[in-house]
Amino acid sequence: MLWPFNRFRNPTVPRGTIEAIYGMIVAQAREPVFYTDLGVRDTVNGRFDMLVLHLWLVLRRLQPIEGGSVLSQALFDHFCADMDDNLREMGVGDLTVPKRMQAFGEAFYGRSTAYDLALEAGEAELAQALSKNVFNGEALERAKALAGYVRDVSARLAALDDAAVRRGAWTFPKVATDQLRVTP
Repeated sequence: MLWPFNRFRNPTVPRGTIEAIYGMIVAQAREPVFYTDLGVRDTVNGRFDMLVLHLWLVLRRLQPIEGGSVLSQALFDHFCADMDDNLREMGVGDLTVPKRMQAFGEAFYGRSTAYDLALEAGEAELAQALSKNVFNGEALERAKALAGYVRDVSARLAALDDAAVRRGAWTFPKVATDQLRVTP
């Protein structure tokens, strides 16, 4: 289980590696094509949903490799620290931050569980889970396009060499605009 208070327990994980991987996740989640062509809401919540989706994809890839659980924990800790910092930058008060962090944790675990189950169940189930979590239960066609992207990224991450994944020596595939374009 990933726990947000373990950041001081993992001194063996190179901080630069975690920052590099997390930076790739954030950069991919902010790709304009998700917001322009796919219609993900360009809001704090929409960007959070895309961040969680990409974080989930990477954590799934890290889990089965040697040392993957330590890396996963360090990456999750970095995510939590980033969310805490963002809340404070947005002016959320010290007394409210823990409640919001708890809500972030619940959202992360809820989405991760839903995506894990849906990815195993099939294309329609994955699209449904993405529709519910990313598109507020709407836009099933857009969710189907996003599901195709998720399957593609998952397959590409699975094909990476474990050592390269551990070192953060990889990149997300370029987002194909035509892959995500939804025609009305």
